[in-house]
Amino acid sequence: MALLLVMAVTLCAQGRAKYVFCFIGDGMGVNQVNMAETYLAAVKGNIGTEPLCFSSFPYVALVNTQSCDHGITDSAAGGTALATGRKTANGVLGMLADKTTPVHGIAYKAQQAGAAVGIATSVTVNHATPAAYYAHVKDRTEYYTIGTQMAASGYDFFAGADLLKAVPKKGGNLPTLYQLAEQNGYAIAYGWDEWQEMKQTSDKLILLQGKAANKRDNHSIPYAVDREEGDLTLTQITQAAVEHLVALQQKKDGFFLMVEGGKIDWACHAHDMCVVQEVIDMDSAVKVAYDFYRQHPDETLIVVTADHETGGLSMGRKKYQLHLDVLQYQHISIERLGHALKQLHKTGDDTWEKVEQLLKQYFGFWDKVELSEEQTQRLKTAYSRVKDGKGTDTETLYQKDNELTALVRDIQAECANVAWGTYDHSDGYVPCFAIGVGAERFHGRMDNTEVCRQLERATGWEHGAK
Repeated sequence: MALLLVMAVTLCAQGRAKYVFCFIGDGMGVNQVNMAETYLAAVKGNIGTEPLCFSSFPYVALVNTQSCDHGITDSAAGGTALATGRKTANGVLGMLADKTTPVHGIAYKAQQAGAAVGIATSVTVNHATPAAYYAHVKDRTEYYTIGTQMAASGYDFFAGADLLKAVPKKGGNLPTLYQLAEQNGYAIAYGWDEWQEMKQTSDKLILLQGKAANKRDNHSIPYAVDREEGDLTLTQITQAAVEHLVALQQKKDGFFLMVEGGKIDWACHAHDMCVVQEVIDMDSAVKVAYDFYRQHPDETLIVVTADHETGGLSMGRKKYQLHLDVLQYQHISIERLGHALKQLHKTGDDTWEKVEQLLKQYFGFWDKVELSEEQTQRLKTAYSRVKDGKGTDTETLYQKDNELTALVRDIQAECANVAWGTYDHSDGYVPCFAIGVGAERFHGRMDNTEVCRQLERATGWEHGAK
C-alpha cells in the first residue's frame, strides 16, 4: 500500500500528458535523419550537422523494429506495434499473428478515456500505417474493409491524400467509402481552401487533397520537391488537425494525434534523394506541434519515431568524402522526371540536347554538379537505349523507372557519395525523439511495442475509460 501511495504521488507530481502527438516518419531510420541534418549544414558550406526541430528534443531512444515472424518488418506489423503495443505478423493490421484476435491500441483507449482522436498522413488514409490505429484486418490490402472500419471508428479527424479502393467492385450494392463516411457523420473537405470553409461545420471531419490533385495521383500528396501552388501539405494537414481537435476541447478531455510522413518511405524505396526534403518537410509539420507544446508545456507530449528503416541508406562510399550539397540542385522527384521524359518522347522532341537541358534544370548536372566523362557517356548510352526501346525498367514498390531515370538517380548518389543497400526495408534501428510530459520514458534502447505502452502510461490511457 505504501509503495502504491508513493507511485501515485510521483505520478501526480509529474503530471499527465493531456495532449499527445505521435509523428511517424515511415521508413525514417537514423541515417535518414542524419542525412537531412548533414545536408542542412552542407548547403551552408559547413561540415557537421544542423539539427532539425524534432532531433533537438531532449530525450532520444533507439528502437528495434522486428515483427513477430520476420527479422524485417513491413509497415502493417510495424504500425501495429507502435499503435497497439503488440507484435504481429507482416501484412496484418490491428490483430495478433493468428489473424483472428483483434487488439486495440492507444487511439482507441484515448477515445474511450474521453479524448479526441486524429489520424493523419501524407499518403492514403486507409494505407497501412494510419490504418494500424483503427483497423483490424488480416491483410493490409483489404482497403475497402479498412475504409469501412475507419468510418465506423468514430474518431474525430482523418486526413490524407484520398481513400484507396473507395468504390467497391462492380456487381455489388455497397456504398462508396465517401458515402459510408458521410453516413457515419463525417464531413469531407477536399483541399485546404474547402477545409477553411467547412472546418466549423462538423465535429467529425475528413480532409483530403483537392479533387484535381487526386485526378493526377490519389495515392499520396506530392513530394515536397514536386509541390505546386495549391497542393495540400503535411504541415497544413497537421495545422488542420490541431485546430479541429482543439475546437473539440469543450466536449473532450485532451487529444491524441498521429501524423505520418509517409513519403519518406516512398522516396527510400525508389532510392530518390528527395528523401532529404521529405524529412525536412515532416520536421515542418512537427513544428506545428512544437508551437502547441510551447503554449501548453505542462500538458503536452510529442514523440517522433519511425516504423522501420527503408533502403539501407548509408553516407559515404569512397575516399572519406561526402558531398550532400549537390542535393540542393534537385528540383523534381525521380518519379516526376520520368513523367517529363515520357512527355518529351510523346511529342517527338526527346533529343539528347532536350534531355541534357532537363537534367541541368532539375538536377544541376554539368552546370552545378560536375559529372565525369564516364558518367556522361553512361547517360547518353541509357538515353539511346530508352529511345530505341531497348532499355530495361527498374520496378520498386511504388514506382517504375526506365533505364535513364534510374541512372540519373544512381549518378546523383555517386556525386553525393551516398549508397543504398536495398530497395526494401532493413532491420536498422530507428530513432525516437521526445519532449514534454512523460518524455523521460523514451530513452536508451526500446522495442517498438514499448513506444505505445509508454505513451499509454504517460497519459493514463492504459485502460481506456476512466
